[in-house]
Amino acid sequence: MADELREAVRVAGELRLPRDERAQRIADLIRTSTDRRWVGIYEVTPTEVVNLAWSGPAPPAHHRFPAERGLTGAAIKARETVISNDVTSDARYLTALQSTGSELIVPVIVGDEVVGTLDVEDQSTDAFSDDDRRLFERVAGEMGPLYD
Repeated sequence: MADELREAVRVAGELRLPRDERAQRIADLIRTSTDRRWVGIYEVTPTEVVNLAWSGPAPPAHHRFPAERGLTGAAIKARETVISNDVTSDARYLTALQSTGSELIVPVIVGDEVVGTLDVEDQSTDAFSDDDRRLFERVAGEMGPLYD
């Protein structure tokens, strides 16, 4: 599944469609292929994080927010994946959906710049393993064309 998902994400990112449509395809592909409750695709600017697309039961509570805030801000600053397997006890968590138990954020890095993030949420606590981290990091590694 991992190789097929990575290829599908890469192809969707390279389509000759508006970026919001490509981002939506990628969010839907990731959510349906991994059976996660919610997936968000974000752009990172020097000051803000902006939602490009989401797939799941509801839109994010924050469509844009300062780049240093939340688990996303931690992932951007560290330039590495951040996992919170119990968001209710993580002070960094910015509520996206009230029913979120776990969240995983992977920075999308092109060249030497964090240009976006992949946000995956699950309603359960302890939802993300090291295998999940590796999978979503490989998937995010294919998202570069979305930010060209």
